[in-house]
Amino acid sequence: MYKKILVALENGRADETLLPHIAELAKLLGSELLLVHVADGWAARNFDQLRLAESEEMRADRAYLADMARQLELKGLVVTTELALGNPPTEIVRTAQAHACDLIAMTSHGHKLVGDILLGSTIDKVRHNTSTPLLVVRAAAVGATREPFPAALKS
Repeated sequence: MYKKILVALENGRADETLLPHIAELAKLLGSELLLVHVADGWAARNFDQLRLAESEEMRADRAYLADMARQLELKGLVVTTELALGNPPTEIVRTAQAHACDLIAMTSHGHKLVGDILLGSTIDKVRHNTSTPLLVVRAAAVGATREPFPAALKS
């Protein structure tokens, strides 16, 4: 059913909630994973136009994606990565289309209306601009007790 799943990573704690769910789903369905992080800092947003050198943040994001891919590959999953540059909702939708993904997986932080207005809602913007199904996993609350991320991927 879902042959290729785009997994939108934040390079933060929310990924600790999302990746174990997606790893299990991918194992059950035999899905390939495309791990995507959208770098949206000034250098990333102006990278092509100004022909900038890759920023330290972008290098760290690439290393993070590679590390997460290695952990998932150790579980026997097929994983590719992509560091996109620019506006996260736009790049998530574009990348899902470009790679023919049939599911987009993201985390929700549970902001209420005011939080979404002030902080924006990437999920809302993605869902309004794609016909690809979305799987949204609620990020664990800060301070919630759970197994550390690397151990959650090891079985």
